[in-house]
Amino acid sequence: MTARGISHTLELLRRRDISAVEHVQSVLTAVRERDTLDAYVAVAGDDALQAAEQADARIRELGADAWRNMPLLGVTVSVKDLLQTRDLPTTRGSLLPNDRPLQDAPAVARLRAAGAVIVGKTTTSEYGWSASTVGRVAPPTRNPYNPALTAGGSSGGAAAAVAAGLCDGSLGTDGSGSIRIPAAFCGVVGYKPSFGRVPYFPNGADRLAHQGPLARSVADAVLLGQVIAGPHLNDPDSALGSLDVPRDGRALRIGWIEYDRTDPEVRRVTEEARDALVAQGHTVEHIEVRCDNIYPALVDILAASEALGTTPEDEEWIDAGRLEVVRHGRTLSGADVMRAEEVRQGLRTTLRSVMDRYDMLAMATVPVEPFAAEAIGPEWAADPRDLLWLDWAPASYPFNMTGQPAVSLPAGLTRAGLPVGLQLVGPVGADDLVLTVARRLEAELAPLPNPPAAAPAPAPVSLQSL
Repeated sequence: MTARGISHTLELLRRRDISAVEHVQSVLTAVRERDTLDAYVAVAGDDALQAAEQADARIRELGADAWRNMPLLGVTVSVKDLLQTRDLPTTRGSLLPNDRPLQDAPAVARLRAAGAVIVGKTTTSEYGWSASTVGRVAPPTRNPYNPALTAGGSSGGAAAAVAAGLCDGSLGTDGSGSIRIPAAFCGVVGYKPSFGRVPYFPNGADRLAHQGPLARSVADAVLLGQVIAGPHLNDPDSALGSLDVPRDGRALRIGWIEYDRTDPEVRRVTEEARDALVAQGHTVEHIEVRCDNIYPALVDILAASEALGTTPEDEEWIDAGRLEVVRHGRTLSGADVMRAEEVRQGLRTTLRSVMDRYDMLAMATVPVEPFAAEAIGPEWAADPRDLLWLDWAPASYPFNMTGQPAVSLPAGLTRAGLPVGLQLVGPVGADDLVLTVARRLEAELAPLPNPPAAAPAPAPVSLQSL
């Protein structure tokens, strides 16, 4: 029996069609034997199986009530290698010395408390610096729909693992698009909560990074999001409360944004999704949102943060592309960074004004199709010395600078068979609105076929063989 996604796995577990141990064995074996995409850098073993055994014992004891306080009981979740896990190494995609944490990151601890079984750590670029998953710790993560192409990044391992059926869901991070870009390229749902909705510890000085789920469906993303949301003492920015979904299905006024460098096939697929929004009764209007120097400001904020804690002695261990960013950060003065922060504040003001007129924004998640797996961007943005490593994703990083919630969901396939993502963005704190519209739209769009790289469920194996 093949389990695809959180909701499907929970259904199988509740019907006793599979046990948690059988499911976890199946996933671990699939990862070990079929991860040709290099989605994982570390795989759990005995700890994951022990957690599955505990889940089965709870199910035998409590029956249907087993999920009352543990809504993810028996579900397999992977964790991006930027996030601390007590039982697996945390390399952060770097050859620099890292730690084996004694405790989980807050979101990881909440997943475990909800009964999720952590099955491994997924590949990331070094410290998540790029929107591809290329680094020195592991081979580049490849796209499950075409392994010659990128899965996106920096949560590329997470997106590829979910798309290929190598876990039920995944926990990623998004500092400038790192959840939504790979979700779009790999044909899965990626949800970046409002800044402060999910606690992030330890977090960076740039205050751009969010944690959120990658999943097979919006409903699955909601399940993960509800578990990990809420304040935590270790993150003073985590001021928002729990995630409440759904809202009602009222008609909305939606601002539609298009970008100059949009590939024709991306435009075609997303326009069909736009038509579906109109068919649901929403008013969709083309708008332009302008704020000068957004990308240069982002570069300076990120580079200043990347330069923290690095020394010239570290340079031989740092990824060559990230090193260009670090070196740029070392050239910046305090006044340079403050000017970049002024641009960020200007963008926040501009978008608050826009959100006074529109309930939501919609656009292609990424205006370009996936590029070569070994590259950090399209050909025109692939040289890190040009500092254009994120310039090809203009729909992603502005909403990290403003902290707004955003969801990327699969809109369809190009004629070459590659996924295209549609992004929905709401006002700060309106995560429930964004997820409600995403779930209704998802129901109208044709589901994507499983990618060629999707792993079939292997036969159950014995504990001894693991």
